[in-house]
Amino acid sequence: MCALLVTPARQDQDQELQVRALSVSAYQSFLSRTPSASFLQYPSWARVKDLWRSEMIGWHGPGGEIEGAGLVLYRQLPGTRKYFAYLPEGPVADWSDPRIDRWLGPLMRHLRHAGAFAVRIGPSPAYRRWDAATAKAGAGTGRQISDVLATEVDPVGAALADRLRTRGWKRCGGEDDGDAQPRHVFRVPLAGRSLDDLWSGLNQEWRRNVRKAGKAGVETVLGTCDDLPEFYRLLRITEERDGFRLGRSLAYYEQQYRVLNEEQPGRMRLYLAIHRGEILAAHTMISTGSRVWYQTGASADHRREVRPSNALQWRMMRDAHALGADEYDMRGVPSTLDPDERSFGLLRWKLGTGGQVVETLGEWEIPMDGVANTALYKAFQAYLARR
Repeated sequence: MCALLVTPARQDQDQELQVRALSVSAYQSFLSRTPSASFLQYPSWARVKDLWRSEMIGWHGPGGEIEGAGLVLYRQLPGTRKYFAYLPEGPVADWSDPRIDRWLGPLMRHLRHAGAFAVRIGPSPAYRRWDAATAKAGAGTGRQISDVLATEVDPVGAALADRLRTRGWKRCGGEDDGDAQPRHVFRVPLAGRSLDDLWSGLNQEWRRNVRKAGKAGVETVLGTCDDLPEFYRLLRITEERDGFRLGRSLAYYEQQYRVLNEEQPGRMRLYLAIHRGEILAAHTMISTGSRVWYQTGASADHRREVRPSNALQWRMMRDAHALGADEYDMRGVPSTLDPDERSFGLLRWKLGTGGQVVETLGEWEIPMDGVANTALYKAFQAYLARR
């Protein structure tokens, strides 16, 4: 009986990964072999979030090979020398590995040594998916997407959620729409589809609106950094009209545009819809590896009948397809399926592209062991709530 207990422990120890800091070149080399990594895990994102201290780390196997990597952002708790460690939509790891402690154990030890009192991660697996027809059919008063039987449940995501819970990790935002990153997103599959397939995947209303924009003379063009002030002006109009506030400055978007495109030209694009010489809509798009994201959209209050936003999205989908992306990620959507809720309009608009509502695994947090770290974690949460 003793031998049976000792042998697996020795095997686990032999297989344990080691976490060490990586140079920018080593980190980028790993990402180049991992085309599905989020843009939030690229080195440029640390330069966007320049109020956070950053570090690039790698999981090294027994032979020194890099098996996983992550961009860590550290936010200092005021008045202390302790940090909240955040890996947005990361780390880039083999989340299908059932030996999750090989990944989490070395990570927690490294972050503790770096002064972290708590950690937040954003594992990449999806959790559940609903195709457009299923989501649309499930709409009704008081309904949520979770009330509808999913078209697909990802076994990796479901298993990983259970493994994290049993180890004390808590899902940020409970079972709602998430926290720093959206829990529910909308994705249009591109892999293996022709442009004709994408066009036929749009519903009748979308196809009609794209045609209407073309007949009205709406032009879709790529903007430059000089057009960001106009994008930001339209964004403020959009926020006021739709009742939300992103809380970001023009300087934030200018810095994001600059550093992402310094890392790779064309990584962040600004698309403009122009009608009669006036910019009526402006959308941003980010691309890395095999993934493309529609990040932020803005539009004017007038001449909406010429459908500039539909024209822009159709152009961006085509460009994402030309880049060889596996999917076009339209980012966050609300979890509500109640047509009387104001936010449902955004979901309804995206459903018209024929994609899928995807419930991601979301973000997960845990304080480091110890009473002091738990107290600091609670203090940090209170600090964020006051900001």
